[in-house]
This record gives sequence, C-alpha cells and structure tokens, in this order.
Amino acid sequence: MTTGRVNSIEVKKINRNAIYNFLYMREPISIQEIAYSLNMSLPTVTQNIKELYERGLVIETGLFESTGGRKAKAISYNSTAKYAVGLDITRNHVGIVMIDLSAKVIRNYRKLFPFVNSKEYFKGVGHLVNSFILDCKIEPENILGVGIALPAILSDDSRSVSYAQVIDFEGGSITAFEEFIPYRCTFSNDANAAGFAERWGDKTDESVAYLSLNNSVGGSIIIGKNIYNGQNQRGGEFGHMTIAPAGRTCYCGQKGCVDAYCSAKILSDSTNGNIAEFFRLLRLGKEPQKSIWEEYVSYLVVAINNLRMLFDCKVILGGYAGAYMDEYLDELRQKVSRYNTFEVDGTYLHVCKYKLETTAVGAALLHVEDFIKNI
Repeated sequence: MTTGRVNSIEVKKINRNAIYNFLYMREPISIQEIAYSLNMSLPTVTQNIKELYERGLVIETGLFESTGGRKAKAISYNSTAKYAVGLDITRNHVGIVMIDLSAKVIRNYRKLFPFVNSKEYFKGVGHLVNSFILDCKIEPENILGVGIALPAILSDDSRSVSYAQVIDFEGGSITAFEEFIPYRCTFSNDANAAGFAERWGDKTDESVAYLSLNNSVGGSIIIGKNIYNGQNQRGGEFGHMTIAPAGRTCYCGQKGCVDAYCSAKILSDSTNGNIAEFFRLLRLGKEPQKSIWEEYVSYLVVAINNLRMLFDCKVILGGYAGAYMDEYLDELRQKVSRYNTFEVDGTYLHVCKYKLETTAVGAALLHVEDFIKNI
C-alpha cells in the first residue's frame, strides 16, 4: 500500500516537472497542445497546471484565436516567480546580479572591493549582497540562492577551493561566505559559470569550448549541456596551455602560458585598466593600441586553433576582451583559418552573446537550473 502511494507521488512529480520544463522552453501554449506534445491526458495536464498556477509558477497570458469553439487560454511559466543572485569575485572587484527565472538581469552592481582572505572581507561581501537584495525590493522567500563564482579550482563537492593563485583563497570554504549571507550559497569556477550562462537557453546539444578572456584567462568545456570538469576539476584551464615555450612568465610561475599573452590586462594596461577605452582607441587606429592588438591577436589565434584541434567544436570568445570582439570577428576567423589543417575558414569561431556580468549570471543560473529540475 505504501509503495503504491510513493509511486503515485513520484509519477505526479515527474509529470509536473515535465510540464513545467516544457513550458520553460517555449512561447505561451494551450493546455491542449501541452497534453498532445507530452502524450499526457488532458485531465492530468489540467490538474498539474492548476497546481502550478496556485504556486504562482505559471500564468495565463491571454487567449488564442478560436478555431470554432471556445478560445483556448495561453499558458506560460511565470519568469518573475523566483529570483537568484550571482556574485563574481575577482582580485579587485565584486560584481553582483539579480536575475529572474528567464535569466533576465533585473539589476547589476559592480564595486571596487579587493579580495582579502579575512572575516572582515566576507562580512563586507555579505553586507553588499543583503543591501543589493533590499534595493531590488524582492521578498527573501522568492530568492532561490546566491551563486558565487571564483577565479579558482574547486573541490569535487564544490564546497571549498583546492587551488587559487589569482586570489588568496586556497583551502578556503564556502562557509566563509555563508556566515554572512542568509541564503543558500553555491560555488562555481568563474569561467565555467560564464560558459554555462552562454549556453543557457540554447535548444541544441552542440558542444562548445568557451575561452574566457578576463584579467586572467580561463575556459569551459561544455559537452551537450554539461560542463566537463575533468578528473581533477581542472577541465578548461586554457589559460595555462603553453603557446610560447620559455616565453613570458605567467602568474602561475610557468613560462609561455596563454594567460601571459591573451589576458585582457595585456590590452587594458595601456588605458589605465579601461578595456572599453582600449577598443575605442583601437577603432581610431591609435598607437600603441594598434601594435598591442596585432601582437595580442597573433597569440590568440594560436590558442583558438589549438582548441579547435583538441575539441573539434564551436569556440566562443568571452570575458572582458571577448565582449568587444564582434567587429573583429571576420579578422580573427581569417587568421585562425591559416593554421587549420582541415578547414578553409574559421566560421566555427564565435563571440559571446552575453556582454554584461556573464560570470555572475552563470553563478546565479545554477540555482535556477536546480529549481527547474526539482519543481
């Protein structure tokens, strides 16, 4: 008897989850179309929609044109039913975003706040988060959690940091943040978070190598819709591929790493840290920006070609520098094609679609994903 009840509850949960996920990926649709598409009975769909409606998770958005009988109601998921917060922790700044269930950025904020491995720092971050949420005027019960992206390699359970050179947090635990943030917290690697955001909402299972060109270079390998973390959580550490043996010294201590040649700092250091100003001057053909760019690109295309040879998939440029590369995409595609043994063009190369606080958005989306999976 108990087994039957458990099975019945599980089936109901599976049906509810299938219906919500179906709605999440589509424009407003009728109950009849949901039933037909999911091969469920109309009463089953109607009952589940009623429950989701009562929980505020679905809404009626209008009526469809009549095909002869009563007009069908247009049903959609409610993108503003829940929200998530994302943090981008860097060496010098904290970026914060609030997103809704559709990944729309409701509010964003970035503050100069140098990382220090101290209780005062974590207390300060907690204050920033709580003040930010208060300013957003969103009820605490509607916050799914706070995702925290770090320039670090995480432990297998993503609760602590196993390697960190950009910030002094090796061995650090998520509990340092949780003490001052009264919401469920999760850690993610910054480049993995950015790559995750870039793929969110994509209806294909296309694999991607995401090259994050921030002040430190990172990356993400996304196979289908899943991030490949590697055997030691170091998958996608593209910044430490060697492209110039015995070349410049990287912050990691090795020589010739991609990071030493393709970091966004290589560009922005010529404009007092302002990456937008670098590209403005580059568009005007100014020096030294023009010469810096030419050298930068000469190494970047080598790194891109290596990724193409390794993974044979789409390569996306992201991060601070990647966000400005739309107008240089044709130039980059032409140059990478010269290194390619198998292809005559570089159409596999793309520029990120997210330009603002991508890393923080990706960190927040981990909470949205978990919510969607467990309706």
